[in-house]
This record gives sequence, structure tokens and C-alpha cells, in this order.
Amino acid sequence: MTKPSDRAVDLLLYAISAVFALVTALTSTLLPHRAWGAIAACGYLAAALLVYVVRRRDILTWATWGAVAMLPLVVQAVQRAGGRTDRAQEEVAVVEHMGESLLHTGTPYLSRAEIAAIPLDERLLGYRPYQPGMSLFGLPRAIAGDHWWTDARVWFAIITVAALVAAVTLLRPSNPSMVQAMQAATVLPVTALTLATGGDDIPVLALCLLALALFASGRPGWAGVAVGAAAGLKLFALPVVAVLAALSIATGTWRRLLPGALGIPVLAVLPPLLVNPDALIENVFRFTLGHGLVTSPAQSPFPGYLISQAVPGGRYVAAGLLVAAAAVIGMLLMRRPPRTAANAALFCGYGLLAAILLMPTTRFGYLLYPVALLLWAPALRVFSGRTQQAHSFFGPTA
Repeated sequence: MTKPSDRAVDLLLYAISAVFALVTALTSTLLPHRAWGAIAACGYLAAALLVYVVRRRDILTWATWGAVAMLPLVVQAVQRAGGRTDRAQEEVAVVEHMGESLLHTGTPYLSRAEIAAIPLDERLLGYRPYQPGMSLFGLPRAIAGDHWWTDARVWFAIITVAALVAAVTLLRPSNPSMVQAMQAATVLPVTALTLATGGDDIPVLALCLLALALFASGRPGWAGVAVGAAAGLKLFALPVVAVLAALSIATGTWRRLLPGALGIPVLAVLPPLLVNPDALIENVFRFTLGHGLVTSPAQSPFPGYLISQAVPGGRYVAAGLLVAAAAVIGMLLMRRPPRTAANAALFCGYGLLAAILLMPTTRFGYLLYPVALLLWAPALRVFSGRTQQAHSFFGPTA
């Protein structure tokens, strides 16, 4: 049953989000962000006006997501296909170039020599700091050409919608904590803006949330497949793999979870590793660790970045703090591993929050991971304490 306080929280969320979108539309230096804000501000304002009209909060959340994320995404994709060059963030083009390279060379990556041959002002776009699976989102444009529906963001959105619908269905829409969990993954400005303008983090997040929901509902095999697919897209999913691995060992389900969780990322890496191992290492590891031909523009003013800039040898100090935080979390995982999906979500959320704050190069938008994971935990608790039944590899047995 919806409480008056829930409606008040929704009203506050949509009202503040409308202000954020309007300010973004008027002041952002990034043109895709401005275009998003102009549409999203209207969507958030409409949602705020409808908070006390629409009886079901979950339906209003889905509708708002459509208005503040999906609609701006499609508008920008259509305008981009029509010739606008300011209707997508750079990572969209990078993912599409990955698909083109995969189609023509068998690997989504350029070698260090190939990147060095690119003009200096364009060299950053030569780097593809993603896992090989991300190139699949670029294949539609590589195969079919420049159309709005071949925009990588459209395919990010399709996978995201499928994963979130499946996760919400598993956790039951009637779950009283579900609406807040949905809002964190869909309508929060940082999430909606990211999907509409860049989008590569959103399917990774959605697959991680789905993996936790699958484990909570007694499907560790499928949970392994979901989190393995996320790790095959981006390294950011590896901490979630580690936490779910610890959870599966603690609960005796590791034989079902680990094949997918570890096998899929390994299978994704093998083809480019066989075709050109140095190109894979250059893009995924050297560039990510700050040893590429150019540096990452991810420089949000979090503690790790500030330390790396203001302290002598600051990059090494920040890296040391990051390693220390990882060691502490790893020790906790070994000594007191999570035994429910809800506790695993908290481990993931706080762990990623620490990593984002301490990384020498990071983005404000990465906060969408810990925020969504931490708000997902209450929705997962509905399954805590359930009697565990015998399960086959992918689900319950009769």
C-alpha cells in the first residue's frame, strides 16, 4: 500500500530532477546534455504534476523513464542519423567503431602503432577501453549503415529494458521497496542522462541488477550468465562478479554460478587475444591505467583525482589507497562473506563507491553504479530467509 510519505518523496525526486534537467539544458557545455535537458525537464515536470494523480507509482516510474530517457535518446539518434554531429557523446562513436573493427579485422581494438598514426587531436577516439563484448552494440551500424535504429544507444536501451523488466518481474512489482529500486535504475538524472547521451554503462548496470535478482530468486546459474555478460562488456562489473562468487561459495552454489560468471568474460576475450594480444592490452589495460598515448578525460574532482593532482607522487598515493581499500573489502569478503543477495548488493555498492572516490581518473556519472546497487538491496531482502529448495543448473527442480 502506498503511503503519503512515498508520494511526497516521489514529488521531491521529480521536482528536483526537473530543475536539474532545466539547468543542464541552459548551462551545460556538452551539447548532447543540453539536448537531453530540454526534453527531460518537461518529462520530469509532468511526472511531478502526476504524482498524486496516477495511482500506481511503478507505472508512473516506467512512464517517466520513457519521457526522460527513451524519448531524448530516440530524438538524438534520429537527429544524428540526419547529419547532426552533436547528438551523441564520444563513447557512442567509440563503441560503433569497435563493431566496425570487429567486423573487418576480427578484433575490436587498434594497436598502439595504429593509434599513434591517428592525428593527435583525434587520437583519444582511437582507444576502446571496453571489454570485447561491447563491440556487439556497434555491429548494427557496421552492418546496416547510418540509421537511427543502428545507433549503439538504441541497442543499449533494448538490453537495459529487457534486463530490468526481467529483474522487476522476479522481485515482484508489489514489493514495497521495488519502486525506489526502479527509480534508481531508470529515472534518476544521472541514469537517464547517461542512457540518452552515451549509454554504455547502463546495460552493464542493468545486467548486474538482474544477476542479483536471479540469485535472490534461486537461479544462481542464470545469475552467473547475467553477471558474466556484464563483465564481458566492461571491467566495472568485475567487482560484482567477485562478490557474487563469494556469495555462491558461502551458500554452496558456486558450481552453478561460476561457469557463466567467469566463463563468459574469458570467452569474450579469447578472439581478440588470439588476433592481436598487444592491441587488447593497449586498450583495456595500458590506457585504463594511464599508460596510453593519451590520457583519459575522466577527471571528476573526487578524492582520488584531487590527491593525484595536488600531492607529490599523488597518482601513486591514490593508487595505493585504492589497493588498500580493495584489500580491506577482499578481506571482509573472505572472513564474513555475504549470504544473501541483499548483502551482496550492499558489498557491491559500498565497494564500488570506494573505488570511484579513490580512482585517479573517474567520472561523476559512475556514481550511478553504487547508488542503484545500494537502493536495490532493500528490494532483494524480500527473498532473505526463504527456505532454499533444490535447484537445477538454471532454476528450481520439481
